[in-house]
Amino acid sequence: MSSIGDYCAVACAELFRGDGAIMASPMGPIPKLGAQLAKATFEPDLILTDGVATIVDLEGRKIGWMPYQRVFDMVWSGKRHVLMGASQIDRGGNQNISCIGDYDRPKVMLLGARGAPGNTACHPTSYFIGRHSRRIFVPSVDMISGIGVDNGAFEIRAVVTNLGVFDFVSGAMGIRSLHPGVELADVVEQTGFELHIPEEIRRTRAPTTAESEWLERLDPDARIRGSVQ
Repeated sequence: MSSIGDYCAVACAELFRGDGAIMASPMGPIPKLGAQLAKATFEPDLILTDGVATIVDLEGRKIGWMPYQRVFDMVWSGKRHVLMGASQIDRGGNQNISCIGDYDRPKVMLLGARGAPGNTACHPTSYFIGRHSRRIFVPSVDMISGIGVDNGAFEIRAVVTNLGVFDFVSGAMGIRSLHPGVELADVVEQTGFELHIPEEIRRTRAPTTAESEWLERLDPDARIRGSVQ
């Protein structure tokens, strides 16, 4: 039986479907597993990276490197797809990884905006959030680090969480699919704003036989997949 971690890995892999030979920049274990799975199965031309400037193979071994300036060339040209996290995200897909609370007197300082402004303005961006909650899915982010669809983002493709997959095809965050065993009420309860709810709610697909074999090879002890509950 597939675990929630399996469904999340497959959903993250699906984010890269159709991307072809672009630079994939997955930030975190599940995003990395998803990008590896995509390359191993349906997107063989995908260029895997460590999230920055090192090019890696399916096993994570270094096979190349580019000068940091070239990374920005890829960003500005749109030839990159980053799959990153969020401390807060709102209905328009605006993301915060900078601070919690008022910017002048924050309660908590976080990473800072880092590359989020350039990412969201110049190339496809997706998000993985391991624990879907109202603390993260908020009516308004405390600071916009990465811009959303309502602020001119290049493309916010989707948000994958432990509950489901969410996109912005309606112009605001809506449900693309829910993972097996997840009820609509669970999602509504854990989201701090109104979601677009389609007439028919799909279920996130399970891994194929080939994908299951690759997941076992890439994550043999299921330590990565087991981190998602």
